[in-house]
Amino acid sequence: MPSQSGWRSLDIAIVGGGIGGLAAAISLRRAGHKVTIYERADYAGEVGASISCAANGTRWLHEWEVDVEKGDPVILRKLINRDWETGEPVSVYDLADYEERWGHVYNMFHRQYMHAMLMDSAVGEGKGIPVTLVVNHQCKDVEVESGQITFANGNTAQHEVVIGADGIGSVVRTVIGIRPEKKPASSSCLHANVDTESAVKLGLIDYSKNSAIEYWGGHHNVNKIVLSPCNGGKLLSYYCFFPREKGDYATQNWNSEAIVEELLAPYPDLDAQVLGHLKIGKEIRPWRLWVHEPYNWWQKGVVCIMGDAAHPMMPDQSQGACMAIEDAACLGLVFSEKHFKGDIREALEIYEEIRKPRASKVQAASARARENIHERIDPAGAEFSAGFSDNTNNPLYKVKDEKNKLTIEEMNSYDMHKHVEEVFAEHRGQKSNL
Repeated sequence: MPSQSGWRSLDIAIVGGGIGGLAAAISLRRAGHKVTIYERADYAGEVGASISCAANGTRWLHEWEVDVEKGDPVILRKLINRDWETGEPVSVYDLADYEERWGHVYNMFHRQYMHAMLMDSAVGEGKGIPVTLVVNHQCKDVEVESGQITFANGNTAQHEVVIGADGIGSVVRTVIGIRPEKKPASSSCLHANVDTESAVKLGLIDYSKNSAIEYWGGHHNVNKIVLSPCNGGKLLSYYCFFPREKGDYATQNWNSEAIVEELLAPYPDLDAQVLGHLKIGKEIRPWRLWVHEPYNWWQKGVVCIMGDAAHPMMPDQSQGACMAIEDAACLGLVFSEKHFKGDIREALEIYEEIRKPRASKVQAASARARENIHERIDPAGAEFSAGFSDNTNNPLYKVKDEKNKLTIEEMNSYDMHKHVEEVFAEHRGQKSNL
């Protein structure tokens, strides 16, 4: 058993109960802490889009004993790049050995189902004290040295650690003195859901059978369609990118509705099959795309940030959720019985030291992949790739910096347990046991 000298169970607040906030709550619950999540509204959960969870995220769901089947995932089997106009496959990457190579499958969830899955692990049965969820408590301010939170409704709460998981518009980020430097992306995005059964009834292709992430475009301009099946294949989630000048949704939020005509307008020459799918799209929502420069720090006093509050990124590496899950995992490790000796500042500083470089690299690679599909990491790996960051033999291949590109190996082979132990040992002048 690890020594508990100096270790104690902490009273921890998490501001924001999205995917990242719930993941952090589970991780810290499993580590032996008392956790309270404060949600700004009467809890409505996540909005209805797909979410990717590659092996580097799935491994933590397994370690935390999350019942992944409750999320009704689609396990990724292929990566298909299609011709923009004809829809014919340009390349098909078989991921049949993905689990064998990386130890865990690549899951694709519907956000609402993933959220419910994580909520069940956070507040339900299992190791640790069930997480407390407090709704209608919008964070207004935090005392960074004392951990006192003031809410818009006038209530206050006192905690030993406060974690900001409050998204891209984070209040907690502002509280610790960060003023984001950002610029609009070159493209805009509309998201739409398509009911698989409805598409099939119209005689359209049943893309769910492929268990694949499928792409149209993205090579010579910013027009790109990305399809991810979720809900066990019952729902097809489409992300539709086009030049920003054809539609700037910078002033709109995710809850704004767009109409089908807006969705179709940028794509007069698109493959008729996928266009047919988009014509029956529902829940059409704008996604504001901003490129954020990495923040100089993630923590101050007893307060830290995580997820989109710490590293908002373009969607083009499909790593946003995984990075939030890794943040959550790191918080659980730095406050674990094995490593935490009672010094909150030390733990938060090490959390930042471990997570900030890796998340910032993924953030930068995601921005590059928005402009160049060859910057996207390839789930298949180098020997199977035919058009992403691991494939240097493709005549179209070009990346900004070969030495700094993002690879599947560094994403999925990363050992956070070892990294955390090494950094603690370095800080304490000890020799790592790993």
